[in-house]
Amino acid sequence: MESNSEMATLGGGCFWCLEAVFEQMRGVQSVVSGYCGGYLDYPSYAAVCTGRTGHAEVVQLAFDARQCSYREILEVFFAIHDPTTRDRQGNDIGTQYRSVIFYHTPEQQQIAASLISELNEAGLWATPIVTELLAAPRFFPAEPDHQQYFRRNPDQGYCQVVVSPKLAKFRKRFAGRLKVNQ
Repeated sequence: MESNSEMATLGGGCFWCLEAVFEQMRGVQSVVSGYCGGYLDYPSYAAVCTGRTGHAEVVQLAFDARQCSYREILEVFFAIHDPTTRDRQGNDIGTQYRSVIFYHTPEQQQIAASLISELNEAGLWATPIVTELLAAPRFFPAEPDHQQYFRRNPDQGYCQVVVSPKLAKFRKRFAGRLKVNQ
């Protein structure tokens, strides 16, 4: 991570979806898919998929706050997943798919709490946001075959049905936040 970088760790369903979007966001320097929030050291994808390890599928981002703020990261996060469903995103069901923000600093905690409050007050969804807001525990990178998954497997069925529409939504709604070379 570069010296001007900050870190964000977010879970909102399958990490392939979040990774595909944030890889294309201006200011995001790196995206690593992985696991956070459980009680098992060095969890595997197979173990996390059982829903019994307590981990969420997450992405950990390094970003340059001079190019995009933590709040902008969170605005995209809330726009590309449903933060009102507990332990579920579409057909992906289980605690590993929960909506969660693992903050790294008290300032990140305050920004996230404030944005959640603003979004709830705005009434964008019929039900309140259930996104968990927790201090960042140890992050475990996912196995290599889960990194840059969409980029390497764009024609895979799940990628076509689930990831591609989220990426298209991001590109349309946040066109001004795309990396120049996208």
